[in-house]
Amino acid sequence: MGTQMDTQMDTQAQAQARANAATPSLSTRALSIHFGGHVAVDAVSADFYPGSLTVIVGPNGAGKTTYFNLISGQLAASAGQVLLGGLDITAYGPARRTRMGIGRAFQLTNLFPHLSVHENVRLAVQSRARLGMNMFSVWSGHKELIERAEHYLERVALADQRGARVAALPHGDKRKLEVAILLALEPSVLMFDEPTAGMSVDEVPVVLDLIHQVKAERDKTILLVEHKMDVVRALADRIVVLHNGVLVADGDPAEVMAAPIVQQAYLGVPEHA
Repeated sequence: MGTQMDTQMDTQAQAQARANAATPSLSTRALSIHFGGHVAVDAVSADFYPGSLTVIVGPNGAGKTTYFNLISGQLAASAGQVLLGGLDITAYGPARRTRMGIGRAFQLTNLFPHLSVHENVRLAVQSRARLGMNMFSVWSGHKELIERAEHYLERVALADQRGARVAALPHGDKRKLEVAILLALEPSVLMFDEPTAGMSVDEVPVVLDLIHQVKAERDKTILLVEHKMDVVRALADRIVVLHNGVLVADGDPAEVMAAPIVQQAYLGVPEHA
């Protein structure tokens, strides 16, 4: 009897696991935004799943960053929905979306320039622990949080720069620090807008390795806007292509990049080629 019950419970657990795997962690439904008469994102519907890394590509002005801004709440949608784990969060602002698990690294770094490297990450850890934003009153009694901040600095190879003022950092180190802050917030959805932009050839592998590590953990949903095709090929499980605000292709990287509409819209290949 016990064996039968155990088998039944195992079967139920497996079914639940399959159901969870089939449930999108993030969805957009006919998501649109208009600026006057210009439609920047036009009724984009897509589902994103845990354990997958989706790269969003398209020519300049295609609506990629605007789509990111709609998902993270920096822009309010003109129409459509954003769903997080099936919950409609379209009306929520960016701070609430961050608390709920959407983490965003920006194309331009978004840091506290007059604080130290360590203080920037400490504030992210403190926020994640729901301790508010008082820099000085809580840290002496929270050694484990200080150690957590150190952990994220080590992950992005910035431990030696912990005391440096952020404003004095080179651009590449600012990008790495922003990744550390994003990881410290422990989001379920991670969004990277051109994470290697402005980095030297030597700096790029550090950030790409970090994204690879997060992807390998298989419990996060990762969205990435990127122009560099070598980065796209190295990271993508799936490619979504936007053109003039419209989703024109979505699927396996090799198949998507070979599609005639993508060759024309993204790679500039003439229609007769």
